[in-house]
Amino acid sequence: MALVPSYIQRLANYKAGKPISEAQRELGIQDFIKLASNENPLGPSPKGMVAIQNSLKNLHRYPDATGYELRTKLAKRFNIKMENVVLGAGSEGIMSTIMRTFLLSDDELISAANSFIGFRVLANASGRRVHWVPMKNYRYDLEAMAAKITDYTKIIYIANPDNPMGTTITRQEFDEFYTHVPERVLIILDEAYYEFAQNSPDYPDSMSYRYDNVITLRTFSKAYGLAGIRIGYGFAHESLISNLLKVKVPFEPSLSAQAAGMAAMDDNEFLKNTLGLNKNGMTFLKKELDGLGIEQVPSAANFITTIWDSEKTASKLTKNLLKKGVIVRQLTGFGWPNCIRISVGLESENKKCIESLKEIL
Repeated sequence: MALVPSYIQRLANYKAGKPISEAQRELGIQDFIKLASNENPLGPSPKGMVAIQNSLKNLHRYPDATGYELRTKLAKRFNIKMENVVLGAGSEGIMSTIMRTFLLSDDELISAANSFIGFRVLANASGRRVHWVPMKNYRYDLEAMAAKITDYTKIIYIANPDNPMGTTITRQEFDEFYTHVPERVLIILDEAYYEFAQNSPDYPDSMSYRYDNVITLRTFSKAYGLAGIRIGYGFAHESLISNLLKVKVPFEPSLSAQAAGMAAMDDNEFLKNTLGLNKNGMTFLKKELDGLGIEQVPSAANFITTIWDSEKTASKLTKNLLKKGVIVRQLTGFGWPNCIRISVGLESENKKCIESLKEIL
């Protein structure tokens, strides 16, 4: 008997967007801008940073294992009960808990092929059968996903907006899809980019549904700039949450992460500035990319994915941008090797990216 299961041996290591420090080591260039990982270009929430600093004197103490204060504050914000809220080390931390809590040995999962790589890693690592349904026009094909539902289906994952494409499903599409989903099947709606997409036409804010078999996942990583401290949250029926709490890693998230989340929720000015910067940045990048004749996927998030004629072209362009101090993300790991994702940066960073593209093309 093998020590490591075969389905684990077949997994590939997750490869994140290139860190600035790695690029500096490789190229010997110090001046880099990173537009690869959908991070907040304004940095962390200022109120969150103060809360983190103030929490340091208590690092010898374990955090509140129940996350009472942050769960209560989130419940009040979204007009639900604390018993409907779960916390985790980012949305992926909660996804991992979901897998451990609800999957039986013969259960199956369904999601879109080439969507969020974090879920793909967790799903494949579970050892269960996963139906990866091809996207249609870079969007979730909910009709095809519904056709894959069987008596063994337990979890369906939908990222809305999708990462890495930024596309969304509509309220009408979700309503039709839901009619095909048995009550025994758990739907994960990953809304990591909710703040950027909430005003998109027909965007189905899952908090308006309150279905017993739907769990909404959101995060402080993107709009609040707290990606480095790992703090996410989920909403669901209290029977689902109560069982997740039995399985989740004790004392997660950390003391500082919980403090940062609490403070960031009050940082309204920072959130407003983030959304304004993103709106202007998306408009600028789209206009400039259009002017260069570069094909793009319509995005409701904080990034634009560009489409190139081949993997070779995308790879060469990514490397040439890197030589000019611009880090972007070729989407080979996601299954889109001919695509490059460009995150919205500061105004000066967006301009540098476009200027570098013009010099290369």
